[in-house]
Amino acid sequence: MTAAAGKRPRTRFRSRDGGLLLDKPAGLSSNQAMQRARHIFRARKAGHTGSLDPLATGLLPICFGEATKIAGLLLGADKAYLATAVLGISTDTDDADGATLRERVVPPLDDADIQAALTPLRGEIQQRAPIYSALKQGGEPLYAKARRGEAIEAPVRKVIVHSLELLARDAERLQLGVECGSGTYVRSLVRDLGESLGCGAHVEQLRRTWVDPFRQPRMFTLEALEALAKQGEAVLDAALLPVEAGLADFTRVDLDEAQARTLGYGQAVQPEAKPKDGAGTTVAVHDHDGRVLGIGRIDDAGWIHPQRLFAWATAPQP
Repeated sequence: MTAAAGKRPRTRFRSRDGGLLLDKPAGLSSNQAMQRARHIFRARKAGHTGSLDPLATGLLPICFGEATKIAGLLLGADKAYLATAVLGISTDTDDADGATLRERVVPPLDDADIQAALTPLRGEIQQRAPIYSALKQGGEPLYAKARRGEAIEAPVRKVIVHSLELLARDAERLQLGVECGSGTYVRSLVRDLGESLGCGAHVEQLRRTWVDPFRQPRMFTLEALEALAKQGEAVLDAALLPVEAGLADFTRVDLDEAQARTLGYGQAVQPEAKPKDGAGTTVAVHDHDGRVLGIGRIDDAGWIHPQRLFAWATAPQP
């Protein structure tokens, strides 16, 4: 057998547009999980909408093809998590993947003590990010600096925690439910909770349960996708959501045929019905057949200016 004959055949990628609600496994980075899914679908282009830590599992929305044009909109979406916090042990990463920094005795605590410690962590708060995070300083992620042993002053940022609830307790383990805005670190919430209780804490398990607008997501594991792929492309592709699913929370504006053509040329249009949203609002624009064309932004006079249009919106009209 020649060397060439022993090589695995190269993947033949294809154009594929749509969204996938991946159930990310523990142990993979978000990029690794995305690349696995991309190869299963043989999609030419893919992007995800916000990283999950390698330790974390759960919802990782992935955009293929033209859907990558709206991936940035989902980065700022609200999210929800289930977290298991272990009291008494602090780590350098604030989760179970890190090295132990300090062990402390957990004092006698009742639920009222825990609720009192949770209260200041709700609402609009100032949060210090973990030193092992993807936030950048000087153009480099903090985790890269931390791995080299550099002294790091992690930034403090304003974040929103809509809900932080104690769901269950088993000795020194707390089950927490979190609903929060973009940029919130659950690891930091658990770290700060542990410090407030006087014993330290870290995240042992973390699962993301939803990301707006996917509040009741039908997620697929990598193993499930591989099984679908064996049944054929049509069966596999049925797992994808249409591109417009990611725009479900945006106001819809419908254009007539002439307006859609004008928008496709990159020019602003003024619908007959003035959008109810104010100036600066991002809207999902559809043509007269109901097909999504992309996103636009409303100006003071009610005109819609194209922001990101899908390929079919700018294609030559017959």
